[in-house]
Amino acid sequence: MDALKATGASGVLAEVRTAGNTFAARGGVADLRSGDAVAWNAYHRVASTTKTFVATVVLQLVGEGRLALDDTVERWLPGLVKGNGNDGAKVTVRQVLGQTSGVPEYAGVPLETVTSEEGFRRERFRAYRPEQLVAMAMRHRPAFAPGAGWAYSNTNYVLAGMLIEKVTGTSWEQQVFERITEPLGLRDTFAPGTSSFLPGPRLSAYKRFVPGGPLVDVTTYVAGHADHSMISTTEDVNRFYRALLGGRLLRPAQLAEMKKTVPATPYRAFWRDAGYGLGLMKRRLPCGGWAWFHGGGNWNAISDNGVTSDGRTAATVFYATTVGPGQSPVQQIKASATLIDRALCAGQ
Repeated sequence: MDALKATGASGVLAEVRTAGNTFAARGGVADLRSGDAVAWNAYHRVASTTKTFVATVVLQLVGEGRLALDDTVERWLPGLVKGNGNDGAKVTVRQVLGQTSGVPEYAGVPLETVTSEEGFRRERFRAYRPEQLVAMAMRHRPAFAPGAGWAYSNTNYVLAGMLIEKVTGTSWEQQVFERITEPLGLRDTFAPGTSSFLPGPRLSAYKRFVPGGPLVDVTTYVAGHADHSMISTTEDVNRFYRALLGGRLLRPAQLAEMKKTVPATPYRAFWRDAGYGLGLMKRRLPCGGWAWFHGGGNWNAISDNGVTSDGRTAATVFYATTVGPGQSPVQQIKASATLIDRALCAGQ
């Protein structure tokens, strides 16, 4: 954890949970102004870790026979994925969850492109409907024909959230609560909707908009949809992944589908043999076997995690990076993965 902090993190919180023990460590500060230590139960935006929660709900619905992985997006969301070569009639639910749909990333959200503190403060409270985000994506051509490649696109999980709502008649947030967070007792895990505030105690995040410029607190903003909006704690994330890989959330057939991966080639620069399944990633452990995970990061708030294939040991790391423009986060990503991989190997 100290090695991770040394790469430029303002605050770090790590927890490892096994069948009978929990180990935690913290470093840096929760807030640069107050200098307070990071709370053991700090809330954090887990960003794209949200995708595993959402994929789990979709796969539960598959197990219940309410939709199929080979259903098309057009069947459930007619006319939504259309234009500039995009065709929802050729995109399946499996491809949406596995990032093999070719559906382009939504672009045009001003908050994602601001380059100044003034721009961030101007745009941070602006909310968008999922239909608006998909429409932004449809302005672009597909990355590839459905099923013909792999490319990470948040639009896929905006669609996944909309699929859940269409099938169940209630929001993806409600389904995650009813099916995952409430049954598992994840009392500190939730989707904030259009609220921009991260509750306390929290791990604040900072961004330097210009090289050598001041660090600006970027903790408060509207976080998104089913692609990356959830808030949680290290304890809850570990409990979720142990339950998932331990077979408590999905039937064996659906868990097996979730674990069928394709090469995630862009990520192999820092995760050995990285592969992407259905909302769940894997990387090879140095001691053999696999770490299953889905990290996330947005506005310098990073969530990283990993769990052994049997669900016995899980590790989660939250940190606030201070990497600024022109700087690479690769060293932080590698340091975080090293922490998690060593913990998982020790727990096997």
